[in-house]
Amino acid sequence: MNFYMEEIEIFGANRFDAFTRTREASRAVIVQDGLILLSHETVSGWYLVPGGGLEGGETPEDCCKREAEEETGVLVRPLEHFLTLYEYYEEYRYISYYFVCESIGQGHMHLTEAEMRRGLEPQWLPLREAVDLFSRHQSSESEEKRGSYLREYTALQAYLRMM
Repeated sequence: MNFYMEEIEIFGANRFDAFTRTREASRAVIVQDGLILLSHETVSGWYLVPGGGLEGGETPEDCCKREAEEETGVLVRPLEHFLTLYEYYEEYRYISYYFVCESIGQGHMHLTEAEMRRGLEPQWLPLREAVDLFSRHQSSESEEKRGSYLREYTALQAYLRMM
């Protein structure tokens, strides 16, 4: 693999002229034998790349490791930061740091109450199937899902470009 860090911006139709709030997150792209590990919300049917927001003083790499274990129970080692994705919606700028990760063991899931209500569980899907799933972002019924799936589709396209 040839790793290089790419930066991409996504501008939502509902973005304000200027952002006043920023949220940073890290996301773990874990691919083994042609399968990618995703977080599956069984109640809504949504899929997402495992990840979440940085906590006070946390590095993007540490956040990536913590979130992957919390959401999937898989311990990971971030190998390479390959993408920083900037999204602009309403007054927010969302910054997502995507890492290629390798699985190094089994830990323990630690779901929030909200994640439990959404029925969050880890699921391995063929990488091409995941790309196809996220490619249908424009037909999503909600703006939140449309934006989330566009983000994941953009990230997986960047991942595939470097392969």
